[in-house]
Amino acid sequence: MALLEVQGLVKHFVAERTLFGRALAHVKAVDGVSFSLEAGRTLALVGESGCGKSTVSRLVLRLIEPDAGMVRFDGRDLLSLDAGALRAFRRQAQIIFQDPYASLNPRMTVGQILTEPLALHGLVPALRRRERVAELLRLVGLEPRLERRYPHEFSGGQRQRIAIARALAVEPKLIICDEPVSALDVSIRSQILNLLRELQDRLGLAYIFVSHDLAVVKHIADHVAVMNLGQIVEMAEADALFAAPAHPYSRALLSAIPVPKPRAKRSRIVLQGEIPSALNPPPGCRFHTRCPYVIDRCRSEMPELVADGIGHATACHRRSELPSSAAIVPMDGGFSPVLEKLVAAFSGGPTAAHGAGAGSLGADSAPA
Repeated sequence: MALLEVQGLVKHFVAERTLFGRALAHVKAVDGVSFSLEAGRTLALVGESGCGKSTVSRLVLRLIEPDAGMVRFDGRDLLSLDAGALRAFRRQAQIIFQDPYASLNPRMTVGQILTEPLALHGLVPALRRRERVAELLRLVGLEPRLERRYPHEFSGGQRQRIAIARALAVEPKLIICDEPVSALDVSIRSQILNLLRELQDRLGLAYIFVSHDLAVVKHIADHVAVMNLGQIVEMAEADALFAAPAHPYSRALLSAIPVPKPRAKRSRIVLQGEIPSALNPPPGCRFHTRCPYVIDRCRSEMPELVADGIGHATACHRRSELPSSAAIVPMDGGFSPVLEKLVAAFSGGPTAAHGAGAGSLGADSAPA
């Protein structure tokens, strides 16, 4: 049974009201999103800025309330939980925010930051909390002696490790990673990604990984859901989607990943036109205003997300008529320089040992 099941999730934000408070316009941030996630697996939500991927993650945690839909976690309907049950659920699901400079309280020491969730949920007796803080710091590759320091005394990578330790403090089953490496230097990203993978293997964690960086997603995700204007347009296993993207929008995203081989046979898909507004999305397929394969049916009828025999789901009226994606994803597997560093870090290759020593839990050294 899946750890997390989401069905028909909807969230529309009021954009304009009358003088008397009646809603005049809505931003359709999330519109009918469905997916499932098993324990110990990673689902990546990808797409352009404003597609609704971060809103989905907050809806799953009930940080904001959905307008419609169903969210089941470990067999329980999350949307029917009262305040007490919702508080208990907070132990099971945590979030790591994008900006480690803003997500940590600057007036609290690391020890206080990590002790707070232990005290709130009554997980550890008061006399053992300092010992538990030391365990958490070691788990994320930091030395226990750093517990007396404040967030401003750490680098960006170290702050993100502290944020990860805070999420782990309550022993969750699900962690939502909301672009956890996008604010970090490239040399540090691979270390944090390595840490997340090691923790997943060790603790059996499930991740929802929100990102716009497909190079990162390719090497951390088990499944990928591509979002456009509040809807999932393609969902498949990561290997299958990167090898043969089926939706025109997915192909355009993948074609934008740079490769270091100028002579590689590859088609660059440049989308024409403006991105439609979520305030007034177009009728039919919401991608039809930029799609190079648009037909009249696309302009009037919204396509359903339909899976093939191997579970590769696509929301496109012309999915069986599109040309092969072989020219978009080069068969030689060319990588961008950033991706080469990440691959070397994950495999322990020579690039990982060069410079910052990517992949080592202690490579992001603590300040003296």
